[in-house]
Amino acid sequence: MAAFKPPVTVALTGASGAQYGLRLIDVLVAAEHEVWVMISKAAHMVIATETEFSLPAQPQRLAESLTARSGAAEGQIRCFSREDWMAPVASGSGAPSSMVICPCSTGTLSAVATGASNNLIERAADVAIKERRRLVMVPREAPLSPIHLEHMLTLSRLGVVILPAAPGFYHQPHSIDDLIDFIVARILNQLGIEHALVPRWGEQATTTKGV
Repeated sequence: MAAFKPPVTVALTGASGAQYGLRLIDVLVAAEHEVWVMISKAAHMVIATETEFSLPAQPQRLAESLTARSGAAEGQIRCFSREDWMAPVASGSGAPSSMVICPCSTGTLSAVATGASNNLIERAADVAIKERRRLVMVPREAPLSPIHLEHMLTLSRLGVVILPAAPGFYHQPHSIDDLIDFIVARILNQLGIEHALVPRWGEQATTTKGV
């Protein structure tokens, strides 16, 4: 098996914005990281609704599908089912890994903020928090209720990075893919992973347009 860079766990849950999570997997693969993937039942439905993909639920078939889609090397992508309690992400003694929940539903946000751990995604996030590992959550909801905001504040105080799927426009995007890459780039910045998706602020001259 090829030697990959440290693993990054990517979980997709049932919020809109599946494109962000799928693109993140592709970019991590291209950066030669091992990628551990979990997809919730609701996320499978969202992916089928928002994209042209219909991904299988069975972990091995899912890994094969994502490998073919992203051009990953054999064994670079590992997928875990919602109740695979023997997965390394289920325990603090497992191999360390940064984790990104993208997109993150408000239901998942609530569960992680309260330590529910009802499925492997929630448990993996719980482990990341207790082990002081990097955890990035990408919610996509509007408007936000006081419940959502309180959960975000609770998680932020625990060291979780709350990174809403709210792309900027100062890089003058020309397509939806440019907007997706903006958010993926911000996630990679938080993980300390180099990329060339979007120029960093100040790296290119900006043009001031009149009104």
